[in-house]
Amino acid sequence: MIFQRALRRDLLSTAGAVFTTLFTITITVTLIRILGQAAGGKIASADVVALLGFSALNYLPILLNLTGFVAVLLVVTRSYQDSEMVVWFASGLSLAKWIQPVLMFGLPIVTLTAVLSLFLTPWSNEQSAVYKERYANREDIARVSPGKFQESSSSDRVFFVEGVSGDSTKVKNIFVSSVLNGKTSVVVAKEGTVEIDPAGDKFLVMHQGRRYDGIPTQSDFELMEFDRYGVLVASQSKALVGDTSARATSTKELLSNRNNFNDGEILWRVSLPLMGILLMLLAIPLGFVNPRGGRSANLLIALFLFVFYSNMLSFAQATVVQSRSTLMLAWWPVHLVALIVVAVFFAWRLKVNSRYHPLVAWSLLKRTCLGRKAAA
Repeated sequence: MIFQRALRRDLLSTAGAVFTTLFTITITVTLIRILGQAAGGKIASADVVALLGFSALNYLPILLNLTGFVAVLLVVTRSYQDSEMVVWFASGLSLAKWIQPVLMFGLPIVTLTAVLSLFLTPWSNEQSAVYKERYANREDIARVSPGKFQESSSSDRVFFVEGVSGDSTKVKNIFVSSVLNGKTSVVVAKEGTVEIDPAGDKFLVMHQGRRYDGIPTQSDFELMEFDRYGVLVASQSKALVGDTSARATSTKELLSNRNNFNDGEILWRVSLPLMGILLMLLAIPLGFVNPRGGRSANLLIALFLFVFYSNMLSFAQATVVQSRSTLMLAWWPVHLVALIVVAVFFAWRLKVNSRYHPLVAWSLLKRTCLGRKAAA
């Protein structure tokens, strides 16, 4: 009981440090990417914090799996380096006794991973898509920054204004250039206002301006002066539908609307909690190190196994999406192989003193060869 309490304390403190490090790195990289998108006009500056939160929810299942794996690995490795495992084995206890406290430690992590993977991550993907689509589908006049040329959402017009009122309903010194059927139209006006017609469509109504129509390579441009001229900037028919892909679809809808893409997403969501618990069990035998050596080799092997496991899950998901396999045939082989690897690693460490162990057999073979050379 004393050992289990001390082990849980070590696991929790190590997991907290690992998660804080990984989460900080992930959030920093994500924030840089989102700020770059905001600076490029792809997303609204006011949506940066919300999009950062949605991205964090999307990354949390992977971060939690990696946190649990690395935390158990570091604690086991430290126990070997501090010779605590010598006392442990001298007390007649085996490495298998670590399984129960590790499972107790990993159960909340796996549960939280399942909740995130099955429910919160799809919601965050959907909300992120809605925020981005709302910004992309906003009226053209709201896109315009004073003193900057801005392309319309349909890519058929270029706007330039010198000044915009605080509520974006009035603009001054307007320039609008559009191309239709190879014919260029340029409209300039001193001021304009945003008006809504009875159908709900928004128009930019310009006052006291001129319109030039013609083909750039020809000199027969038409000039028209006007007191009032309207340009459609937003249609009431546009509606925000968000991301309809499988990643942004709730698990309930995926189960009720089965197809290759949805089955592939179900496989990925279900696999993340299983991946987490198997990796934590694998970290127990994988944490063995020579007390006189370092721990860098174990960490490198652990990271390689984590990346390889994730890639195998992605490959299984791809086989389902591409109709090369079904959900029932593709979801379990990767986890079965991982379970076999865990059993092999445990057997390797538990039977280390058996005469049938590969290391013992190899040592016996070397001694035999050296003895023959000495006799010769």
